[in-house]
Amino acid sequence: MLWILLTAAAAPLQVTRNALQRGLVGDAGPWGATLVRFLFGLPFAIVMFAVAVALTPEASPEVSWRFTVAVVIGALAQMAATGLLLLAMRRSGFAVATVMQQSSLPLGALMGLAVLGDRLSGAAWIGVGVATAGLFVLSWPRREDVRGGLAGALLGLASGAAFGVALNGYRQAGLALDAEHPIYSAMAALVCAQAFQSALLTTILALYDRRALRAVATSWRPSLGAGFFGSAASACWFGALALAPAGPVRAVGVIEAPIAAAVGRRLFRETPSARQWIGGVLTSVGVVLTALG
Repeated sequence: MLWILLTAAAAPLQVTRNALQRGLVGDAGPWGATLVRFLFGLPFAIVMFAVAVALTPEASPEVSWRFTVAVVIGALAQMAATGLLLLAMRRSGFAVATVMQQSSLPLGALMGLAVLGDRLSGAAWIGVGVATAGLFVLSWPRREDVRGGLAGALLGLASGAAFGVALNGYRQAGLALDAEHPIYSAMAALVCAQAFQSALLTTILALYDRRALRAVATSWRPSLGAGFFGSAASACWFGALALAPAGPVRAVGVIEAPIAAAVGRRLFRETPSARQWIGGVLTSVGVVLTALG
């Protein structure tokens, strides 16, 4: 039951972080806003890891190549997914992009079949079909904005696929470090991932986009909020993934979609169309069927 509570807590925290990040995109750009999530969240992640260490004195972590590779893959995929999500929000809106991100599960199921030969139940295949139909309806562009609508849809789908890779990477990292103490392992993986992400993105922006780096530095007050909510959301996701497979975790995480719709309407004056509501509901139902099937 703990993983359900952690996932339920992660969803509103993640929506809050996304809303704060979106507000920073204008000055810092999508990759500067992505850096905010990791750089300003790192101190909070370290504090949470320190609490986990104090509460788990018997933990015996084993740092291995499996852990290192899983953290790096998860970190790179999460960076790409976050940047793509922010770009999708620019094109398609806050709520629509958030729902498109849910494509991580059906896309992951299809990739697992093609690459790993994973077998799915009949209910799971129905879920993949329903989610695919929902994404098709959701991403169908308006007649007056065919080009922009397609770009937003592709960015949202790419974000979902990258998040799917990140989820499985972080789950493998937690299991590799200390499977007997999942929360400790999740917090350790979180700190390692955010330290790597912060160092890499800071270096890249220092070399290629110093204007974005300056914007991040000058907007440190709102960035602290994005960092806190980002680390809190990641801690809950990591903890849930250490306790349960990615499929059921993503199914519960679908509650993020209606929260994002409410936030998009309230803060960004977005009013989803009837078609977008239908697509969002179909996608969410498909994700749940795929996860639980």
